[in-house]
Amino acid sequence: MAKSAERTFTRPNMKPQFNPPRLRKTVVEMAFAGNAVHLGCAFSIIELLACLYGRHMRYDEKNANDPIRDYLVLSKGHGVMAQYACLYELGWLERDDIDKYFHDGSRLKGLSDAHVPGCEVTSGTLGHGLSVGVGLALAAARGKTGQKCYAVVGDGEINEGAIWEAMLFAAHAKLDNLMVIVDANGFQAMGTTDEVMKLGDLNAKFSAFDFDVLSVDGHDMNAISAAVEKLEAMKNGRPKALVAKTVKGKGVSYMENVNAWHYSRLNPDLYAQALREIEGASA
Repeated sequence: MAKSAERTFTRPNMKPQFNPPRLRKTVVEMAFAGNAVHLGCAFSIIELLACLYGRHMRYDEKNANDPIRDYLVLSKGHGVMAQYACLYELGWLERDDIDKYFHDGSRLKGLSDAHVPGCEVTSGTLGHGLSVGVGLALAAARGKTGQKCYAVVGDGEINEGAIWEAMLFAAHAKLDNLMVIVDANGFQAMGTTDEVMKLGDLNAKFSAFDFDVLSVDGHDMNAISAAVEKLEAMKNGRPKALVAKTVKGKGVSYMENVNAWHYSRLNPDLYAQALREIEGASA
């Protein structure tokens, strides 16, 4: 594995293309073009992904498969339209990919797929993506490459036992190049997380698993960046966790905290209203 010393990365300073309203607009366009679902869970992670791609991750914009890139593992793979919107801004996806999302023959599926440039994991069955991220972080640590792995998980997803096994191993292996980011929007497919499986105090749970952990407003980009920087400054052999409080459906009034938008589809009127609200937010 190549060593990070072979090339010096410059962290981007919030590249203008990673603008949340613009990313949300792309997501809405994709969902309408493909008559697709999962808008609410894509919208809740927009600011998180914008911060990671725009301010913190190291990658070669000309090569999605750069061998010493930082990794973004979208374990909650059903939110993949948010990541696709970022990959489109990077030029790793084409406009045709957006316009033909979910059509016959499209390379973009409704769940994260490792065959798509920039997607590190095929994730649809929830709970296993973090294990992939732990493996990537372990390989980077052993290879002394300096690579980091950011694994985005849903709060509903973390009721899966495999998540906690991965966390145990991450702490055992002292993977302080791993950051688990929880999209804590309070919902999962069939209801609220409290209704389906109460999670309790996530900060306390991560601490008990020997993680450094912080909480943050998952839609405040400056707060997100400050928290990421604070965690990354802790070079202490402990993996990191960021519990991001988010709003499912953030950015479109009729979707916010309405769990029906996990599986609902846009009609022409709702599509037009969503675009008006998003474009108004960017003005």
